[in-house]
Amino acid sequence: MHGLGNDFVVIDTRARPLALTTALALRIADRREGVGCDQLVTIEPPRPEDPGSVAFMGIRNADGCVVEACGNATRCVAHLLMEEAGTDTVTIGTLAGVVVANRAGADEVRVDMGPARIGWDQIPLAEARDTLHLDVGIAPFTDAVAVSMGNPHVVAFVCDAEAQGLAVFGPSVERHALFPARVNVEIVTVREDGRLRMRVWERGSGITRACGTGACAAAVAAMRRELVPRGPVTVLLDGGPLTIDWRVADDHVLMTGPVATAFTGVLDGGLLP
Repeated sequence: MHGLGNDFVVIDTRARPLALTTALALRIADRREGVGCDQLVTIEPPRPEDPGSVAFMGIRNADGCVVEACGNATRCVAHLLMEEAGTDTVTIGTLAGVVVANRAGADEVRVDMGPARIGWDQIPLAEARDTLHLDVGIAPFTDAVAVSMGNPHVVAFVCDAEAQGLAVFGPSVERHALFPARVNVEIVTVREDGRLRMRVWERGSGITRACGTGACAAAVAAMRRELVPRGPVTVLLDGGPLTIDWRVADDHVLMTGPVATAFTGVLDGGLLP
């Protein structure tokens, strides 16, 4: 499946558990010898600690590492679960907490990603810093904004996101000592029409065509800086637009966007242990 070209292998392990190791995740995510994906996602039985959830969503990046949240994948899994149950809303457990998703159209899903987290220890940073004006020491991240959407993000505002060498500085920012859990890296331009143009280097996956939590982080960062008004904003990613609303009433961030299924199939036994 994919959300704006951010692509996933989604495996339903509720009826048939899968002993998913880092090595196996790497094999499945490999675009030449496996299936290929930005993230590998598992649909698992709900956990007792996730009240009201109908399933737990496990997420691994293409490097095999476990991650807490993935906005585009959440929309995809929510779509599958709503189709399965014939409902218009679903509650899903993740390592970042419980999220609620709703249908927003035939192939559109809106996800309540929960509150944005802006404290330095919530990102997390290695030391107490101002998350609204953060100097990472690597241009253009000398006056950046740090936001957690259940996973860490750092956002730099630039004049032209298209002209930035994301592949050059992305790896260094991702693994900077200031970010003990590594970090997702976003560069953003505020357009004259009020929309945000964003490009992303994802932690553990590199440059991807879209990142849902990154779009949420970019919108929150722009609103914290008062570069755009608080409320719904369109974030333009390489794969297309997402609508992000940082709600005033409870500080929850709502993300709305499309989902798509590319194909379904069975993993060959030769790929598995």
